Amino acid sequence: SKFVNDKWMIKNGFLNDVQEHKPWWWNIKVQKLNLSAPLILLPEVSCQKAIEILQEKGYDQAPVVAESGLILGMVTLSNTLTSVLAGNAEFSDPVTKVIYDQFSKIGLEDSLGKLSCILENDHFAIVVHEQMQFNGNGSSFMKQMVFGVVTAMDLLTFVSRNDKK
Repeated sequence: SKFVNDKWMIKNGFLNDVQEHKPWWWNIKVQKLNLSAPLILLPEVSCQKAIEILQEKGYDQAPVVAESGLILGMVTLSNTLTSVLAGNAEFSDPVTKVIYDQFSKIGLEDSLGKLSCILENDHFAIVVHEQMQFNGNGSSFMKQMVFGVVTAMDLLTFVSRNDKK
């Protein structure tokens, strides 16, 4: 059961990491990965335009974020092409028709150990940062900003470049 699975409990924030023999990088914060700024697509972007943008900019995937800042999901080049070629979507459809809406989020202050647990089951995690914003009448609210997208390759590259054997 996932309720007694330590990795599931860590990934979902119910348990602090309990690994006894942690690698040197386990407690380093996600912000140390030096991720590049993500390419963000708005929900009204068509599948055709998303494919063109991703190919032109050299990205495999991009978060889809509403104008309000709400993270709707992730669009990938392969999923978009597969959906269109299989007839499940049209080139003219908005990317929201082909997004992955089940994704994991991780904060800049979270550990690479937590990220590692997430990446055991997911292909990527969206790195978010909470930001306090104020509106015209002076009231404040917290807004999640997409800071980057991190994959197992990003983690592996960091570990191999900084290996402290």
